[in-house]
Amino acid sequence: MTEPTKPTSTIESADAMPPPPRDESKASIAWRELKKAPFTAQFGILIIITYITVAVFAPVLAPYGESEIVGTEYDVWSNQFPLGTDNLGRDMMTRLIYGARNTVGIALITTLLAFFLGGTLGIMAAVLGGWYDQLTSRAVDVLMAIPGLIFAMLLLTIFGTSIPSLIIIIGVLDSTRVFRIARAVSLNVVVMDYIESAKLRGEKVTWIALREVLPNIMPPLVAEFGLRFCFVFLTISALSFLGLGLQPPTADWGSMVRDNATLITYGDITPLLPAAAIALLTIGVNFVVDWFLHKTSGIKDEY
Repeated sequence: MTEPTKPTSTIESADAMPPPPRDESKASIAWRELKKAPFTAQFGILIIITYITVAVFAPVLAPYGESEIVGTEYDVWSNQFPLGTDNLGRDMMTRLIYGARNTVGIALITTLLAFFLGGTLGIMAAVLGGWYDQLTSRAVDVLMAIPGLIFAMLLLTIFGTSIPSLIIIIGVLDSTRVFRIARAVSLNVVVMDYIESAKLRGEKVTWIALREVLPNIMPPLVAEFGLRFCFVFLTISALSFLGLGLQPPTADWGSMVRDNATLITYGDITPLLPAAAIALLTIGVNFVVDWFLHKTSGIKDEY
């Protein structure tokens, strides 16, 4: 005769069961994805974080004031001036550090303005269609037919070269490119059944644009934001090199190349340092954008 089995209590059975898995936080998920990212993406993220840190803590990191004259003009590299001085005797390292704040900060604000204008108009053109789509599209065609850099130089000559004018002019001109991609990807969404259902429910146009269209076009817009930032960044640097961008005594990498270009004829690489800072940030942002496009494309092949 077999001995009856002892019933297991509810408490004991509960203790024997493995604990339910905890939901991962967004930070842990992001860190796991970052560790799986290719070396190029990790390198690009490191560059971006470094530039942001330098821009935010520029007054702490810089040894001198932004426009402070601390030596003779074109002083050589030394312990006191690790990168020498510029054409007015200002410390080049200090100017490079403050240039990160001014050039990158203004480029970021300009890009945000371009995306607000172009993204809003592009999504509304796709949702509304009809005469509004035709009117905005033809206006954008006219603006895009004019070379952007030449048009920007003309407008800056007319309205002045102040920082607000620079941000507004470049932001408006670049919003035409954002309008094109926002409208193109939105047109693929507005024909979906759930958009028609939202219209039949009587939802407002702004609700459809913000709740239905915008979340479904974020990946291409985010990738375009990175690329557009690079173009804006290079445009501002080019305008500063030509004397129509950020004006003295504001530190700017484009104007620093122009002011110290004479040193190249003597074999001094100092003028190449701000140019290298521009190129390095552009490369870093493009690395991150390429990785993001790969992640959102659905392609599973590794780099």
